[in-house]
Amino acid sequence: MAGHSQFKNIMHRKGAQDAKRARAFAKLIREITVSARQGLPDPASNPRLRAAMAAARTANMTRDTIERAIKKATGAGGGEDYVEVRYEGYGPSGVAIIVEALTDNRNRTAADIRAAFSKHGGALGETNSVSFLFNRLGVIRYPYAVASMDAMLEAAIEAGADNVESTEDGHEVTTAITDMFAVRDALEARFGAPEAAKFDWRPTTLVPLDAAAAASVLKLLDALEDNDDVQNVYANFDIADDVMATLSAA
Repeated sequence: MAGHSQFKNIMHRKGAQDAKRARAFAKLIREITVSARQGLPDPASNPRLRAAMAAARTANMTRDTIERAIKKATGAGGGEDYVEVRYEGYGPSGVAIIVEALTDNRNRTAADIRAAFSKHGGALGETNSVSFLFNRLGVIRYPYAVASMDAMLEAAIEAGADNVESTEDGHEVTTAITDMFAVRDALEARFGAPEAAKFDWRPTTLVPLDAAAAASVLKLLDALEDNDDVQNVYANFDIADDVMATLSAA
């Protein structure tokens, strides 16, 4: 299990799934609101908003909820004034971690993130202290059933994508950050709306973890993910399948 998987398997290990679902919805709503506020409230003219709405639909958010989030952004003087902040640091065993947040209170969020790192054996660093260990790119995901491997590869290359990885779990198209929305639009015209289209941090090297180190790192990542201001967490760890199975059974 690599760090850029966004901890999908970890989420399934934890209890209180209803609470996690509520937090996930709150983060999606915040992203929709910020996207609509920073650009036009029309998704056809706002690529970031379109991506946020697609993610919300994939999470089974209702149309009414999505529309309320957009209206909140366009209301006169209504709603919180969120800013985007990135935090970087190291977790146990030297695992590099990037945290992306949307916050209406920088001091509160910074204190909470710093406390999470400190409590779980990590240390918050300065901006760009670990980002050099990652590549920033665009990621577009489609279900496997929408196209054959060859058809997706051909379409992605024609659209200007950098790479395509197809497995039974789906197609993942990666692009330069400057090309992501153009590639997304070209693929959408051919295959329909993607499951997800977003910017991602991908580690260039991975830190292998044994069971003890993995347990410590996952506790820190869980604490960061549970923060309401945190939108995304990325890390450069690698946990072998047998180690992950041991942790899941614990």
